[in-house]
Amino acid sequence: MEKKAKAVVCRGVGEPVTVEEITVEAPRRGEVMIQLAACGVCHSDLSATNGTIPFPTPVVLGHEGAGIVIEVGEGVTGFQVGDHVVSSFVSMCGKCRYCQTGRPQLCDQAAKAATSLPDGSLRTRDASGQPLHVFSGCGVMAEYATLHADNLVKIDSSMPLDKAALIGCGVMTGVGAAVNTAKVDAGSITVVFGCGGVGLNAIQGCAIAGARMIVAVDTSDAKLEMARQFGATHVLNSRNEENPVKALLKLTEGGADYAFECVGYGEVAAQAYGVLRKGGTAVVVGVASPKDTTTIKTASLTFGEKTLTGSYFGSARPREDFPRLIGLYRAHRLKLDELITRTYRIDEAPQAFADLQAGRNARGVILF
Repeated sequence: MEKKAKAVVCRGVGEPVTVEEITVEAPRRGEVMIQLAACGVCHSDLSATNGTIPFPTPVVLGHEGAGIVIEVGEGVTGFQVGDHVVSSFVSMCGKCRYCQTGRPQLCDQAAKAATSLPDGSLRTRDASGQPLHVFSGCGVMAEYATLHADNLVKIDSSMPLDKAALIGCGVMTGVGAAVNTAKVDAGSITVVFGCGGVGLNAIQGCAIAGARMIVAVDTSDAKLEMARQFGATHVLNSRNEENPVKALLKLTEGGADYAFECVGYGEVAAQAYGVLRKGGTAVVVGVASPKDTTTIKTASLTFGEKTLTGSYFGSARPREDFPRLIGLYRAHRLKLDELITRTYRIDEAPQAFADLQAGRNARGVILF
C-alpha cells in the first residue's frame, strides 16, 4: 500500500535541505518497503546538496538507514514482514562478474540504481505528484522507503537499529578500507588523514587489524581528541605544520606501511602517498570532486614499489561484512555508540546538515 511519509529532500544544488511530506508507493516485483527507525547523516548526502557528487534534483536523501520490513513485493524470497534490515547504497545483483568474483561493491547494477531503482523507475512522489529521485537507490532519510531487495541486508533483530544504521555506510567504508582493501598487517604503522565519520572508522579498522602505530591527521584539535578515543596512538594537526608530510615521515621514523585519505581532496591523497615507506600502500577513501586531480612522482611507484589505490564502500561484501561488524560491536571491539554525537528528529534535518557542514559531529543520526 502507498504510504505518506516525511522525508528530507534536496531541491537544488546549494539550497538548504527541506523536510516534506512525500508519497512512497508499494513495492513491485523484487522490491521491499521498510519503515525506517534511524538514518545516519553522511557527508555523501551533504556532497549531493553542494554538487560535489553530481545528482539530479529533486532527490530524497539518505543511504545509511535501518528499519523494519512492512511489505514485500512479488518474487521476494529473502525477506519477510518484520525482518530488521540495513540499507546498502550499492545494489548487489549477484550475477555480474564483480558479484561473482566477490567484489559486489563494484556491481554493474549499482550504476543503474544511483538515482532510482535498478529498472530506472521511482516509487517516490512529492505533494504535487512529481517524481522524486532517491539517493543511491535508497532514499532512506524518510519515514518509509521502497527499495529493491538487492539494496537490503537482513540483520539480527536484537541489534539496536540506531547503531545498525551506521554500518550501512560510514562504518563499513572506514573499517573496510583498513581490513578489506588495505588488509592492514598486525604490527604495522598506519596514518589516517581526516577524522570525520569515515576517518574515525578507518582508525577503528586499523586498531582491529592490530596496527601498532595509528597516526590521526586533521586540522581540528577536537576531532583529533576524538580520534584518540577510537584508537589513534598519535595525532598531528596539519594546520600547525609547514610540511605535514615531512613531519609525518619523522614521526613514523621513515614512513607508514599504510595511509588512508578520508577527506576527498587530491592534495591530501598525494600527502597520503607521500608518507609511505617503500612497499607501502595508500588508500583513497574520500570522494573528491570530479574535477579534482592528484599528482605523484611516477618513478616512486617503480623504485619504491608503492601502491596508490582506491576503496569504495570499504570493498564491502555487505551480506557477509554487516553481520561481522555487528559481531565485533557485540564483542566490544567496534565502537558504535560513541560515534553518535547527536540524534535529531526528522524536522531537525536542516540543523543536522548544518552541524555536519560545521564538523560538530562524529555522526549525527535522525531517529524516526
